[in-house]
Amino acid sequence: MDTLLPLIIIVAAYLFGSISTAVVASRLFNFPDPRLSGSENPGATNVLRLGGKVPAAFTLLGDMLKGLLPVVIAKALGLDDFWLVCVAIGAFLGHLFPVFYGFKGGKGVATAMGIYLGLNPIIGLAVIATWLSAAFAFNISSVSAMIAILFAPFYFYLVTHSGAFGFGLLIITALVYWKHIPNIQKLLMGIENNIIEDK
Repeated sequence: MDTLLPLIIIVAAYLFGSISTAVVASRLFNFPDPRLSGSENPGATNVLRLGGKVPAAFTLLGDMLKGLLPVVIAKALGLDDFWLVCVAIGAFLGHLFPVFYGFKGGKGVATAMGIYLGLNPIIGLAVIATWLSAAFAFNISSVSAMIAILFAPFYFYLVTHSGAFGFGLLIITALVYWKHIPNIQKLLMGIENNIIEDK
């Protein structure tokens, strides 16, 4: 396959991922900028605390679509597993390091979930089920996110036997864990708050 089309889609995926749904939500629903308030993380959990359930749902859906739509488009255009993963990582990096917001973005969990759904809806739903089960069991946003993200590459590899999926999603897992280092430190100190109070 000619590399020009995949590269264009990767760049477009990054730019699309760079749109901060949380910031858009704060302007639409008139609550403080999530980058400057609460945990200062532009994600659905912080928006839930600052703006309530409707803005949080808007943010969650928007962040998931940032991962889902580029992958679905890339699949429709016939890109193979390697390029699909590259598009997915492009969208994911856009969320983590958005060009429109000084390269300071969110932690990427919802965007990763959208990516998983785009790559394989059944496996994506299994990852989301893992996320929800861990959230029910532990009631800690960071713990449920890290458990689900940890299992995702192995789900994909076991079901699809795609080395590109397995390795590429491990990169996403590593980046999510890196972004969660402050949360891991709080967990080790026993001061990490529950989903509603997550800071």
